[in-house]
Amino acid sequence: MGKLTFAMSTSLDGYVAAPGGDLGWSVPSDELFQWWSDRVGATGLSLYGRVLWEDMSSHWPTADQQPGVTPAHAEFARRWRDMPKVVFSSTISAVDWNARLFSGDAVTEIARLKAEESGPMDVGGAALAASVMRAGLIDEYAIVTHPVLVGGGTPFFTPLDAWVDLDLVETRTFPGGVLLTRYETRR
Repeated sequence: MGKLTFAMSTSLDGYVAAPGGDLGWSVPSDELFQWWSDRVGATGLSLYGRVLWEDMSSHWPTADQQPGVTPAHAEFARRWRDMPKVVFSSTISAVDWNARLFSGDAVTEIARLKAEESGPMDVGGAALAASVMRAGLIDEYAIVTHPVLVGGGTPFFTPLDAWVDLDLVETRTFPGGVLLTRYETRR
């Protein structure tokens, strides 16, 4: 069975994007960027919602070909292209870069993928992660908290019908006061 992780940067008040989708507060340090790159390199399958897919696919497919690209950004771009991906959307018609499109019931498909996959899987995109969170399919939460209050926007967590008990498995600090906390779902 695959292990499904929801990992994103958040503001201290719990938002993955500020109002209007602003992400300017979450620019990673070199050390944090390397941590994200290593996650991508170790992920067996990444599950994307439409909005995050559109953001990522508008930059990373050719980022390693841009003038002045750093070695770390070139490495991330290669890892991102190589990583198998499933994009969940009923409004786009095609995807590329080692991705396939799925337009049916996301929760049912993700449950099927978890049962069939044996490696690490990541879910990305707040709306997609919210539906998977409510269905109880997330095995780990990796929360990268930036020391900023944005006051609103897109929340990391969705309202739930019941508590989810978690076990803390890692904490790590990054430059700029950024804190990683990883929690596994207690089953």
